[in-house]
Amino acid sequence: MYVSGFTFVRNAIKFDYPIVEAIESILPFCNEVVVAVGNSDDGTLDLIKNIPSDKIRIIETIWDDSLREGGRVLAIETNKAFDAINPDADWAFYIQGDECFHEGGTDAVKQAMLKYKDDKRVDGLLFNYRHFYGSYDFVGDSRKWYRKEIRVIKNNKAIRSYRDAQGFRFKNNSKLKVKAVDAFIHHYGWVKHPKDMMAKQQSFHRMWHDDNWVDKHVPKGEQFDYSGIDSLIKFTGSHPKVMQPRLKRINWDLGFDPTHKKYNLKLWVLYAIEKLTGWRMGEYKNYREI
Repeated sequence: MYVSGFTFVRNAIKFDYPIVEAIESILPFCNEVVVAVGNSDDGTLDLIKNIPSDKIRIIETIWDDSLREGGRVLAIETNKAFDAINPDADWAFYIQGDECFHEGGTDAVKQAMLKYKDDKRVDGLLFNYRHFYGSYDFVGDSRKWYRKEIRVIKNNKAIRSYRDAQGFRFKNNSKLKVKAVDAFIHHYGWVKHPKDMMAKQQSFHRMWHDDNWVDKHVPKGEQFDYSGIDSLIKFTGSHPKVMQPRLKRINWDLGFDPTHKKYNLKLWVLYAIEKLTGWRMGEYKNYREI
């Protein structure tokens, strides 16, 4: 069984993406990891070149900064990396630059890869998600966060990155048929020092909106205000081993009570139903679980 990893990145140092940890988290699964390194101005290319693994293969890309609708450029860069993997690969393990695979699910993922490698009914594997917010100590638990997403796909080029690269679909827009695995991806895109998050917001939203929208809707100031979040819970589990040095190096106090819920009556009812039953009414699912 041959497994290719793939990811993309641009200006990882400038915006403090844990891209090295992201790549290292999937390396044990992979025979190779293709990294599409976009035109950066902060030494990102050297950062990736210095990862001590001969499995890593870099392709250099140029981002189309004119694509400012729905994060489409992120899907395009994802597809560039996917298209560059070994044509003989059975599976492709995707990881984004602000994500890490938790090694606790290693056996489950390997077993699923072996079990479904030749099963034509299965297009990919579905992972559980934890979305960290503000610091490494809190996880978002409201309806705004997706609970599952596809991160392993068959090496089928009819599969394309969808919309803003959150997940995948076929070229004809049909959903992939997937098997769920007992494994977690940790998403750290909303974990940055408030000063760094403010800088990221200015750049990040330009991949979705024009300058007028950004000027009107993105707050200005020295530090990002995390206090507007609707609901967080304290995280009591473990972070991936590859993230431990980063956690020891930097974390911070949010400066407010993050466990205070900011729900109206309707959201309180939906929240209560979900916590009691595990069912999320009207949940968005960009896949067909089989």
